[in-house]
Amino acid sequence: MQTVIKVLGIIALIWIGFTVLSWVLGAAFTLLVWALVIGAVLFVGSAAYAAVKSKSSRHAIDR
Repeated sequence: MQTVIKVLGIIALIWIGFTVLSWVLGAAFTLLVWALVIGAVLFVGSAAYAAVKSKSSRHAIDR
């Protein structure tokens, strides 16, 4: 009977470990996705700003 309880305890610990690991990996993946979205928005915004800014200075280059 003690062996069965030990085996069930080990299985429960492994199950809890996988549950916690999947939760941590899910949270990390979610944070990475949001970081990617924010980075893409900032990149597009800075590229658009640079394009608008460089339009006004093209007249000086054409002279």
